[in-house]
Amino acid sequence: MSSVNLLDLKESNSRVIGVLIALAIASVLITIFSLLLPIPQTGTNRIYLSDILFDRGSVRYPFTIQNLMWFMFSVGIAEVILRFNRANLELKQLKMRILPDDDTSILRSKDLIPIFRKIKESKRRQDHRLQRLILRAIQQFQISQSANQASSLVNSSLELMQHEIDLKYNMLRYVVWLIPTLGFIGTVIGIALALSAANDMPSLEDSEAIKMWFGAMTTKLGLAFNTTFLALVMAAILVFLQHIAQGREESGLNGIGQYVLDHLINRLYEE
Repeated sequence: MSSVNLLDLKESNSRVIGVLIALAIASVLITIFSLLLPIPQTGTNRIYLSDILFDRGSVRYPFTIQNLMWFMFSVGIAEVILRFNRANLELKQLKMRILPDDDTSILRSKDLIPIFRKIKESKRRQDHRLQRLILRAIQQFQISQSANQASSLVNSSLELMQHEIDLKYNMLRYVVWLIPTLGFIGTVIGIALALSAANDMPSLEDSEAIKMWFGAMTTKLGLAFNTTFLALVMAAILVFLQHIAQGREESGLNGIGQYVLDHLINRLYEE
C-alpha cells in the first residue's frame, strides 16, 4: 500500500472517531440546553430561545430540523479540528531541522545518503508532506544528478499536494452547503404548517379571537424562519473556520516548499 493511501486511511479513521465524538457531544449539549431553557407555552405569542435553537415546542421534538442541523454543525466542527491538527502537524516538521540549516553547506550525493536514511527509518514519514517531498527530491537527484530535474519534481509535487489539500475540504464544503439547505427545508415546512392553521380562523365578529388567531399565525410564521436564521449563522461560522484552517494548511505547504528549495535544491552540487 502506498504512503498516500496509508495517510488517507489514517485520516479516514481519525475522521470517523472525530465525528462520533462530535455527535455524542452534540447530543449531550442539546439535551442539557433543552432542559435548562424555558419550555414554550402553548397559546402564547411569545417566541422562546428553545424554539429558535431546538424547536422545543414542536410535537416532533426531539426529531426536529434544528437538532439535525446541530448534528451537521458538530460534524463540520470535527472536520475543522481535523484540518487544524493536520496543519499544526506539518508546521511542526519545519522546526525539526531535517536539512542542514547553515548558509554555507553544499550537498553532494554522498551527503544526501544520511538524510535519506534518517527519513526512511522514520515510521511516520508517510504522514508528513515535508519528509515525502525531501525523499522525492533526493531520489530524483541521485538518479539524474541534475538539480534542475530535482527542482522540477519538487514543483510538481507541491502542485499535487496543493490539490490534495483542496480535496480534503470536500466534506466540510458539503456540510456548509447542507446546513442552509436544511434550514430552507425547515422554513418551507414551517410555512406550510402555519398556513394549514388558517382553516381555523374564528368568526370575524369575535375581535378578541381574531386578534389571538392572527398573533398565533405570525408566531408560527416567525418560527418557520428560525431554521433558516440558525442555518445561516451556523454556515457563516463554519465558512469562517474553514478559511482559517485552509489558509493555515496552505501556508504550511508554502513554508515546506520554501524550506526544501532553500535548504536542499539550491545547495545540490552536481558532480
